[in-house]
Amino acid sequence: MLDFLKETFTPELISRTLTLTFMVFGLVVLLIPILPGLVIIWAAALGYGIFMGFSTLGWVMFALMTVLMVVGSLVDNVLMGTSAHKEGAPWWVVLLTLLFAILGNFLMPIVGGVLAALLVLFLLQWARLKDTRKALASMKGLLVGLGWSVAIRFIMGMVMIGLWLIWAWA
Repeated sequence: MLDFLKETFTPELISRTLTLTFMVFGLVVLLIPILPGLVIIWAAALGYGIFMGFSTLGWVMFALMTVLMVVGSLVDNVLMGTSAHKEGAPWWVVLLTLLFAILGNFLMPIVGGVLAALLVLFLLQWARLKDTRKALASMKGLLVGLGWSVAIRFIMGMVMIGLWLIWAWA
């Protein structure tokens, strides 16, 4: 019986199972806009590469995953800022909003960044324009950008997991 378990549960199978578990966790976490799901997926692939070794295919797939992780980590800021700008927020307001989103994330992890961004964007736009509807439109733009960024990062996460599956089972 013990030999059967040793043959079935090889270090490679255990490594693949753990890596895939962390990657799926990272994919689920992507639905919460502040948590770094792409970084979790990337780190799981890095751990797999360190534990199992990097073949030529492994290095190529890991490089592609790294590019997707970096681009995906920046895409939310670009999409949210661009959407808010399209709804009337000037770039200086967008940059201040981004700064307060970063600070808010440190003060209240997970939701603090989004709440701080929405609040600061509304307050700056309202103070600048004295028009509640226009300030709310800027907030709507930010939220639309956030929604698109979550969708795009989720797709990127799926592609990253697909690249790792090719690497792990090739």
